[in-house]
Amino acid sequence: MIPASQANIFDTSGLTELKRLSTQNSPETNKAVAQQFEALFTQMILKSMRSSLPGNGMGDNENTQFYQGLQDQQLALVLSKHGGMGLSSALERMLNGETSVRPSTYDFSGTATARTPSAAPAVASAASAASAVQGGNAQGFVAQLWPQAQEAARNLGVPPHFLVGQAALETGWGKSQLKKADGSPTYNLFNIKAGRGWKGDSVEVATTEYENGKPVTRRERFRAYHSYAEAFSDYAKLIGESPRYANVVGKTDAHQFAQALQNAGYATDPAYANKLARVINGNSMRQGMLASAN
Repeated sequence: MIPASQANIFDTSGLTELKRLSTQNSPETNKAVAQQFEALFTQMILKSMRSSLPGNGMGDNENTQFYQGLQDQQLALVLSKHGGMGLSSALERMLNGETSVRPSTYDFSGTATARTPSAAPAVASAASAASAVQGGNAQGFVAQLWPQAQEAARNLGVPPHFLVGQAALETGWGKSQLKKADGSPTYNLFNIKAGRGWKGDSVEVATTEYENGKPVTRRERFRAYHSYAEAFSDYAKLIGESPRYANVVGKTDAHQFAQALQNAGYATDPAYANKLARVINGNSMRQGMLASAN
């Protein structure tokens, strides 16, 4: 008999055991069933990500596709047991009959739903709160930002790697982060501008914008934060509370998420959606997610 914690939905015997365990209705088995359900959902997202990428020529054959599929299944299982996207915890509460809990990011009809952003920001680790992420290393970038991305993603009803991917695009995997005049970090991973209503710190830097499809250089003010946790929290508030970004909330398809941001005018680059989708669905993101989950 397979222990509930070791059951594997991608294995025939494991799936049979999960079906049997699901009738016991104990907290332990409910947790295992919820995690395996999220693993299956995550594997579907990874499969969709991979299918959107062009083939790799001679190296793209049935054998490589088979082993890539196994890698995706392993990644999905690992992520589901390390917090995942929040789906398993919501399903676990439902299976345990808890009703006085905050609304789930997802409903279980397959449609993502929005949730009001939490008043409490994600809690950063001491290292990530005190120092800027080291630029250029995809695995380190994902690992350091993943906890903060999870909280913001739950509030927006989107997978956390979408937000990490956007931060990667905006900063070149951390290499081109906005800095203050003294060289200290602004922690502004999403290059959010400081409009007239912004009351916090800010920096003024030269930036490239697109007017009628052509790049122009302008000086703009951007928001400055005290930590990456604060940056993710502010991003979730901006996207979650503004009617302008209503179509972004709840998107679980990378292309739809990226296109919704572009349609809402998040960036003036006409190729922004395509660039963002490529980063989210790319190998650097996938390898970073796998490394951060281990």
